[in-house]
Amino acid sequence: MEAIECMNLPLEGVRVLDLSRVFAGPLCGQVLADFGAEVIKVEHPGRGDDTRDWGMRVGETETTYYNSMNRNKRSVTLDLQSPDGLKIVHDLLPQCDVVIHNFKTGGAEKLGLGYAQLKAIKPDLIYCAVSGYDTSGPEAARPGYDLVIQAEAGLMALNGEATQSPLKFGVAVVDLMTGMYAAQAVLAALFRRERTGNGQMIEMALYDCGVMVTGYYGLDAMLLGRDPARFGNAHPSIVPYGMFDAADAPLIIAVGNNSQFEKFCRQVVERPDIVEDPRYATNVERARNRETLTPLIVDVIRGFPREVLLERMSACGIPCGKVAGLHEALTSERTRRGELLREMPHPVAGNTYVFAPPYRLDGQRLPIRYAPPTLGESTRAMLQQLLELSEAQLRALQARGVLTLPDTASQA
Repeated sequence: MEAIECMNLPLEGVRVLDLSRVFAGPLCGQVLADFGAEVIKVEHPGRGDDTRDWGMRVGETETTYYNSMNRNKRSVTLDLQSPDGLKIVHDLLPQCDVVIHNFKTGGAEKLGLGYAQLKAIKPDLIYCAVSGYDTSGPEAARPGYDLVIQAEAGLMALNGEATQSPLKFGVAVVDLMTGMYAAQAVLAALFRRERTGNGQMIEMALYDCGVMVTGYYGLDAMLLGRDPARFGNAHPSIVPYGMFDAADAPLIIAVGNNSQFEKFCRQVVERPDIVEDPRYATNVERARNRETLTPLIVDVIRGFPREVLLERMSACGIPCGKVAGLHEALTSERTRRGELLREMPHPVAGNTYVFAPPYRLDGQRLPIRYAPPTLGESTRAMLQQLLELSEAQLRALQARGVLTLPDTASQA
């Protein structure tokens, strides 16, 4: 797919060999690609990344799941278990700055892609390995799956209503955070290399990142010596705070201090008697008496249309908002104005939606330079450009099953 002309980007000139698949590793690569790195995504010639078969189908080789983690990359197919495929990776390595992978512990070394093996070829290499668990511990060989680690790290235990069973997050939050943490680590290593000339090995474990996601709830649990209470959409120490049903639709109300609560009672819901009750005069008292206050607030809010409440609270400076459906949010004026979602041309599907990078530099959102690639669409272009392989050599490698080539008309 055609590249988009864009501003000078911070990682322009950095080349990344992304050998990872599924979510955490590919997200790390996507972050680096968003900042301008040339990210070569290496995929199996037949099946590609596992996520090419997850979610809703887009064209012949992409899905919504795949597309969410692979914008701004180039796809090259290689069979890494073949000697020829391994040789190509080794030949590419001197022209690359970063390698990302999420092979099972020991898998990279078995393939000839371990840190020591690649460092011998590229001494200043930055090597980022993502695993499920600590590779030096007794669980090193266990595969890492987001849902399993959400359970093991205590994330499911803090999510949802108190009356519910433990509940997973709506998205793969451990994978997401691991990908972001990994990208931060790679950026730090690139900065260090600029100053010292030295590469670095980075190890990221999903479990480690899952524990970090527990945040202040995790520290609460340690101080309490037990699990903290779950409050669902409510707040453990601020009342009223959460989702409420107005007469016609749900909304979010977050009354953050005593001044806001007084305005809420007097000017929004026209119930001064509530704030004049000593049980609800301060936030400490409101939290202590939430069992009587919350039903009262719920009942009062049901008496007003949502727009009336939102207008009054906005005028008073009280944090509030609509509860939008996902499609509603993505098609909203706010999302459109922020250019957070783009419709891009696709060689098979006609058009496809692609999220824009969330970063703004010097007032400009980072661009979508490349739509998520079709499987192997840049194999010919990348290997001809970087390794000067001839068309005959590429055809011979394709005949041996080492790689697949796009049609000449569709290559990137």
